[in-house]
Amino acid sequence: MRRLTLPAVGLLGVAALALTGCQSPSAEAAPADPNAPITIATLPVGDDPTAENPVEVFAEITDVPDYLSVVEAIRADHVDIGIMSGFPSALAVNTGEVDALVAFQGDGKPVSTCVVLNDSPIQTVEDLEGTTVAFADQASSSGYFMPVYMLHEAGLEQGTDYEAIFAGGHEGSFAALEQGQVDAACTAVMLTELGAPMFPFADGEWRAVGESPAMDIQGAVLGRQSLDAETRKVIQDGIAEVFSPENAERLGAYGSFAAAEQTTDPESSSFESFAEIAAVAGVELKDLK
Repeated sequence: MRRLTLPAVGLLGVAALALTGCQSPSAEAAPADPNAPITIATLPVGDDPTAENPVEVFAEITDVPDYLSVVEAIRADHVDIGIMSGFPSALAVNTGEVDALVAFQGDGKPVSTCVVLNDSPIQTVEDLEGTTVAFADQASSSGYFMPVYMLHEAGLEQGTDYEAIFAGGHEGSFAALEQGQVDAACTAVMLTELGAPMFPFADGEWRAVGESPAMDIQGAVLGRQSLDAETRKVIQDGIAEVFSPENAERLGAYGSFAAAEQTTDPESSSFESFAEIAAVAGVELKDLK
């Protein structure tokens, strides 16, 4: 994992100050400094160096390669928190070794779609039979679990009716589609709405094929279980201030969380609805131990 130390930025500054004023461990060992900043494990949000990255308000950032690495970093007390989508959050909470500090409730809207180039003969989800489909990550909600469930509902099973490749992220899926390596790329509906640099195709260059169901919980802030009560409360208050509707646009890829209802200290049972969809993708919530 690559550890970065970044200054708190002007975006959402009050919450940034609150979050940097409490105890946390570094990536190597628990610190003696009670004013050490909160550390967060995150996947890179994007490659645009001019774009504001909302996770910079947490001051100490550890980039990791995939969702399950975020879970492992929290479980091992290498970082304080991670912000995850629904399925990896459910997997993490099921271990009994990671706490959900905040849950972002679902909005009832479709989560995922599969994208094809505009000149593709594929018109419907059923037309993906016999094709090669790119998925972002095997633990991604919008880039794997939900689109696989959408394909399942259309009668198509992975490995039998279509070939799946994992591109290492949404950007990799888009690149594979653009380069003709796959017939379709399954991703978050939200990314197609954000446009460049999150979504590289211009109007007229692509089409969406199908929509997945909604999720009961679209994401969560996960924390290490060794956090003290005061620090947990500071984090939860800071999350509420950062992820607020007035900040949605500036939060970029995290914008959908800003409009969501938040539940603090959600019960593990809140994540049970993910079990059926995970099973379709060949994963059981008990698998991550």
